[in-house]
Amino acid sequence: MKIDIVIPWVDGMDPAWQEVKNEYTASEGTDHGINRYRDWDLLKYWFRGVEKFAPWVNKIHFITWGHTPKWLNKDADKLNIVLHQDYIPEQFLPVFSSHPIELNMHRIEGLAEQFIYFNDDMYLIRQVKPEDFFRNGLPVDTVTEVPLRFNPGGVDHIIGNDMLIINKHFSKGQVISSNKKQWFSLKAMKSTLKNIYMKPVNGFSAFDNPHVPQAFCKNVFNQVWDKEKELLEQTSSHRFRSNEDVNQWLFRYWQFVTGQFVQVKDISGKFFSIGRDNIAIEEAILGQKYNTICLSDDDISLDFEEEKKSLQVLFEKILPEKSSFEL
Repeated sequence: MKIDIVIPWVDGMDPAWQEVKNEYTASEGTDHGINRYRDWDLLKYWFRGVEKFAPWVNKIHFITWGHTPKWLNKDADKLNIVLHQDYIPEQFLPVFSSHPIELNMHRIEGLAEQFIYFNDDMYLIRQVKPEDFFRNGLPVDTVTEVPLRFNPGGVDHIIGNDMLIINKHFSKGQVISSNKKQWFSLKAMKSTLKNIYMKPVNGFSAFDNPHVPQAFCKNVFNQVWDKEKELLEQTSSHRFRSNEDVNQWLFRYWQFVTGQFVQVKDISGKFFSIGRDNIAIEEAILGQKYNTICLSDDDISLDFEEEKKSLQVLFEKILPEKSSFEL
């Protein structure tokens, strides 16, 4: 079984990219803050982590607007550089939102049926195996139903849009009845107890979304596009992130309700917010406490240059050797 990785990246400081972006005005209600685009200069440690901790990966599909880091070895054997125009339909270009980039990933030429989607703020920091992501060809995941809450500035509106689609096509009672071993697994008691608690609620409310790399089957993207082409095209047409969007979690939820996944206790990953969680970040990286970590850029007011240098020092301690992806 070949397992690929897909990772999008943008250099928000590229003058050419800024010139194109500035030609378009973000409408009210869109999310286009600087933290959506700034680059922390940690990408080489992402590549080093994949090469050292997941050498079994078949191919890395590196999505970019057009720019690439100066140090990147474009001829690396496992690297496939993918431009937006290579796979996103022309009528939606240019895009400055991650959602069109994510919703159309299945169109990437040569993409394996099994692939792992990384945001560029997610890093491998210790050894992982293929079965940490796929077993018998199915994605490894943990389904946990939770109440849907709406927090200011969050993605809850988008989750709500995803759930509307899930409830449109699936009966909660029938889904759970057909997949009891996944929804009420003795191996994942914490999730099972929450699923039992949420079971009387009419329809699916929401699912817990750990900020970790996500295992996908490409055919699930095709299934959802077949059912909801108009909706997915609508989100793809939004140049900037909008509360009216759906996102890639819709495909994850579809895997849940169709039983196309393997239920596990939990995924070894941890979410951190840069600036707020600095002590915990240092402990996690140096102690290599998790398979993956997500270092979220949430605070626009933090000392960007200082925080960036601190993170580079930490990663250099566990990943000092150059990878084949570097010149």
